[in-house]
Amino acid sequence: MFAEAVRAAGLDTPLVVPWLEVLTPGAADRPVLPPGCLVRVDSPGEDEAVDRLLRGEALGGGWAPTRVEGGAAWYAGFRSGLRTLADAVAATPDCRLLADPDDIAVMFDKRLTHARLAAADVPVPPVLLQGAGGVSGWEELRQLLREQRMPRVFVKPAHGSSGSGVVALELGPDGQATATTSAQLTTTADGAVELFNSLRVRRYRDESELRALFDALASERLHVERWLPKAAQGGRPADLRVVVTAGRATHLVVRTSSHPMTNLHLGGSRGDVAQLREAVGARWSALLETAEQAAACFPGSPSVGVDILPATGWQRFRVGEVNAFGDLLPGLTGLPGSGAEGLDTYAAFVTATTSRLAATPSTSHTGIPRTTTHRELIPCP
Repeated sequence: MFAEAVRAAGLDTPLVVPWLEVLTPGAADRPVLPPGCLVRVDSPGEDEAVDRLLRGEALGGGWAPTRVEGGAAWYAGFRSGLRTLADAVAATPDCRLLADPDDIAVMFDKRLTHARLAAADVPVPPVLLQGAGGVSGWEELRQLLREQRMPRVFVKPAHGSSGSGVVALELGPDGQATATTSAQLTTTADGAVELFNSLRVRRYRDESELRALFDALASERLHVERWLPKAAQGGRPADLRVVVTAGRATHLVVRTSSHPMTNLHLGGSRGDVAQLREAVGARWSALLETAEQAAACFPGSPSVGVDILPATGWQRFRVGEVNAFGDLLPGLTGLPGSGAEGLDTYAAFVTATTSRLAATPSTSHTGIPRTTTHRELIPCP
């Protein structure tokens, strides 16, 4: 879809450099790029060869593309690949990178993202305070939740994506806990616990299953945030994905679900934007500004997907996450008044990029054009 947008703008078909070429040790010092190129960084997607290269050694013989674990290894390898790509761009005459690797790295760490947003006064959910070593497992997690009076939380792997390993956890007054997640808990023949991503959302209440689930998740760092009551559309809890292009909120999709996870691949559905605007009313500008304020914390990233958590009543908004590759929304065109009317997310990116380059904007300390917004935003420190 991005290639189609490039061709539609009258430009040559882009050269695709596979992530496997960037990441494979010993394949080359760095990928070979043509002089004068513009490099858009995109997601590794669901390439099994890439995933095995990044996570395989960490999971040993238990590697599978659907495994939840191994996020820390994936993150370390991905960051190394970003550095390799940045070196290749720097070594190529007149070549420019259209995304800041440091921005991308922060967005793939939920803890760092939350801290950066909070430091800029972007409204975010409260988080569970953890020790320097993180949470050791189920018993410590439950104890901290009780001490900090957080009976309903979302537990997220720090480096997860697409809802992988995310758990909506509720602690009842009688000590009973309910964990809702798409992670399937399995036990191998030798008694080891493994977690697999599933398209079916399930609930765990048994104490032994809860211990196994959270002990497995806590083997790597976790981000735990308060589960806030969400606004609803059609009787279903809803949140929003807002794509911010060159500092401006250009695209928006409402996501509703019958369970806590609104990811579309987990059974979530697209809601009605017209109904959203009616419910939000005079707070519509505040909604868009919240997304833009979050995007301003990543000035080297010309396109990000901001997940907005609307409070009950649709009058208050918090930022749940910021996604480096959050523009995969087929069939969605720009919001009225956004400057991207009639354009999908990729066409909006191409238009904004070519316009900014033609205008020769100022550059950041990384040499990447800074994003410009259509409203004054609170800058990130």
